[in-house]
Amino acid sequence: MLDAIRWDTDLIRRYDLAGPRYTSYPTAVQFNSQVGTFDLFHALRDSRKAQRPLSLYVHVPFCANICYYCACNKVITKDRGRAQPYLQRLEQEIQLIACHLDPTQKVEQLHFGGGTPTFLSHDELRQLMAQLRKHFNLLDDDSGDYSIEIDPREADWSTMGLLRELGFNRVSIGLQDLDPAVQRAVNRLQSLEETRAVIDAARTLQFRSINIDLIYGLPRQTPENFARTVEEVINLQPDRLSVFNYAHLPERFMPQRRINSNELPTPAQKLEMLQSTIEQLISAGYRYIGMDHFALPDDELAIAQEESTLQRNFQGYTTHGHCDLIGLGVSAISQIGDLYCQNSSDLTEYQNVLATSQPATSRGLQCNADDRLRRAVIQQLICNFSLEYADIEQAFNIDFQGYFGDLWPQLQDMAKDGLIELDRDRITILPAGRLLVRSVCMVFDAYLEQHSRQRFSRVI
Repeated sequence: MLDAIRWDTDLIRRYDLAGPRYTSYPTAVQFNSQVGTFDLFHALRDSRKAQRPLSLYVHVPFCANICYYCACNKVITKDRGRAQPYLQRLEQEIQLIACHLDPTQKVEQLHFGGGTPTFLSHDELRQLMAQLRKHFNLLDDDSGDYSIEIDPREADWSTMGLLRELGFNRVSIGLQDLDPAVQRAVNRLQSLEETRAVIDAARTLQFRSINIDLIYGLPRQTPENFARTVEEVINLQPDRLSVFNYAHLPERFMPQRRINSNELPTPAQKLEMLQSTIEQLISAGYRYIGMDHFALPDDELAIAQEESTLQRNFQGYTTHGHCDLIGLGVSAISQIGDLYCQNSSDLTEYQNVLATSQPATSRGLQCNADDRLRRAVIQQLICNFSLEYADIEQAFNIDFQGYFGDLWPQLQDMAKDGLIELDRDRITILPAGRLLVRSVCMVFDAYLEQHSRQRFSRVI
């Protein structure tokens, strides 16, 4: 089975290195300031000419409360009035970008992330969606994948009703952990009842899919109390689950400095938590999709993986990797053809640039031929756990083993260790290697050794 995993503690300890999550290749670490407005407009023109479908990502950076573990681009404020100036600039950006696209290009996927998108008032959410519908071709028949991240502390039945009315049909719910001691240690007090109420509302209102986010490795977590959280979450029956490894990087993310490092679980405890979580979820009928993701067998991600059509982009695993991704808002990243570009991550700078009627693009990358080739290899491995040499050879007119000849000794070592199977026609990630697929992908990363591994989280 595709979701078969073999737990091998020795292999995990040897290959559990710091490395990228490969939501893109090249990764955002390679972005540079040479990419600007001209490159963005050129890419948008190509998208328009090719009539490619679209995926929109909208970043709402505001949160009323700080969660100490969080590494997202966010603005912590109790002042709800700060949203309105931001929305004005966001609407300017929507207009600026949309006028370079064809109004018939369908928006197959929409995602509101943050921050906390439901920080916005009901009127502000209506206003923002009205602007998106005015300038982009959003689908009206509920066939698109239109999702929003929800903090149950910021949402109730009326909020969920509004979101459904506005066209959202998927929700992603931040939960992290249900144990009160852990919640106090990370400053996120959230009851099971609050979470269940939002899920009940979503089901009653016929949202198509519910995702729950968990984090293991937080302060005061133990294998026993985290297993209880997982059991409670299984009882909620989400369609998808993301179980993230907490990366403690206080030198990079200031809120994490409020976490007492002495209260963090040991590496051995974290491994025990992950192993137990995988066993609990698989026993409950969830499929292991890859990385940190699990889904029920009838979920679109699980079906796409079975059919070898699963892809990966800045939003994680997706069935819409064929779309051009348009990022809107502070720090948002776009992937349009072979161009990656990112808006300024500073809220004031983002708003000031848009005040001049210019896009807020601050950095990015134009993929070259080698980037495109390695991106295809990494995408196949991380999504489908296998790669046919002939597919890459035909697409890029190369001899696979010849092109990657210098990597072969590393791959052969991984094959001897039982992570992968190397034969004449393909690479297959074996059950013992599926949890470590990032380590296999890192072999094909031409940029990795140029950068400090401290910029990345560990594989496990």
